[in-house]
Amino acid sequence: MNNLSEETKGKANMPRIIFLSAVAALGGFLFGFDSGVINGTVDALQGAFDSDAVGTGFNVASMLLGCAAGAFFAGTLADKFGRKYVLIFAAAAFIVSAWGSGVSSSSTEFVMFRVLGGLAVGAASILSPAYIGEIAPPHIRGRLISLQQLAIVLGLFFAFFSNYNLANISGSASNELWWGFQTWQWMFWMELIPASLFFLFLLFIPESPRYLVAANKSEKAVEVLARLTNLVLAKKQVDEIETTVNRERKPSLRDIINSKTGKVHSIVWVGIALAALQQFTGINVVFYYGSVLWQAAGFTEADALLQNVISGTVNIAFTIVAILLVERLGRKLLLMIGGLGQAFMLGVLAILFSTGTLGEAGTLVLPGNNGLYALIAANGYIAFFAFTWGPIMWVMLGEMFSNKFRGAALAVAGLVQWGSNFLITITFPIMLASIGLGVSYGIYAGFGVVAFLVVRSMVTETKGKTLEDISREQE
Repeated sequence: MNNLSEETKGKANMPRIIFLSAVAALGGFLFGFDSGVINGTVDALQGAFDSDAVGTGFNVASMLLGCAAGAFFAGTLADKFGRKYVLIFAAAAFIVSAWGSGVSSSSTEFVMFRVLGGLAVGAASILSPAYIGEIAPPHIRGRLISLQQLAIVLGLFFAFFSNYNLANISGSASNELWWGFQTWQWMFWMELIPASLFFLFLLFIPESPRYLVAANKSEKAVEVLARLTNLVLAKKQVDEIETTVNRERKPSLRDIINSKTGKVHSIVWVGIALAALQQFTGINVVFYYGSVLWQAAGFTEADALLQNVISGTVNIAFTIVAILLVERLGRKLLLMIGGLGQAFMLGVLAILFSTGTLGEAGTLVLPGNNGLYALIAANGYIAFFAFTWGPIMWVMLGEMFSNKFRGAALAVAGLVQWGSNFLITITFPIMLASIGLGVSYGIYAGFGVVAFLVVRSMVTETKGKTLEDISREQE
């Protein structure tokens, strides 16, 4: 390990590093809030826009199209214009999307604003952990990048909590709430508060020092790093960074191709696999369709929204566990534990849901206490995800790629992650109607086993290494 990582431990300006990491992680909070707010509005949107099951699925999943595009272009745009300015654009897009989603009067208009919000979510999902990774000392980098996932789950929780309370006040997401507007509209407008704060705070953070070095602004990079450590150490860090970045040409998506072999760098394929498998284990089916799922299991709308709040609390608690464990157990072990743990819990859910029968209203009815057991298993699944694949996948994407092609690799991995998210989200209503919850969750459980096998055979541990150490290993 490079001595620079040991030297940084005692000389880091931790209050400032934590502040900058927290500001970047606000992008994760909005990522979570924007993803979770749709959960309590699904039925209301179907009524407001008079859409069928396929149309409703697209209304929910439409944001993910923007997410895929935002993640794909964010990395390369950030390499050209800087992490800070692309994040500022994302914050502005969050604001416009939150307002527009609430004022929409048709599915077409709603989808347009949700796609814009998706662009912001996609950009934040890639750049927030990347920014944190590029300013964080190696010995706590995993924990600080995990703040992104903690922020995501806090955003999800507050979206669920807000939805639950607003629906409680009015009686239903479809009912009128304040000043003649329906409750589902206010659910989207609540996002304006954190989005505005994110925009304002971004104005006061510096640019990433690794971007500054790549942009031939080494003196500015020294200034930024000196405020995080000290001047002597900052100059050493910049010298290290200069050995692992391409400054002789502009960044390009072609950077992911190894110039010696003419093939895509193997580490990029690992990133693609991690990005896809995080989604193929079905986590966002629970987050996006949680209220629909629990109503299908026999809960009322109000009880289903409350289950979302409980699930959000579990998510937060076990994400904190991840922050405590990521530098002790390492990334690879946690990912393997998570793959098998999620597979087991999903398998239990598959068995429980296969025992259900259709009631008079066409809803699923689980016999005996199976509804309660399903709730416990679902929260067990969320717990496994929350301290493993939820945060650790983002930690890996934030640190596993070489400085020479990090932006391009993040673009591709981000596109795959959100493309997989879109595929899972838009197909779930169809799977629910055709093959049922039992078989659907059995399929997701199978991907948990695949995730374990892929991590065991393909992932290399990055704990405790500097980004420059990781870069050199890939040369």
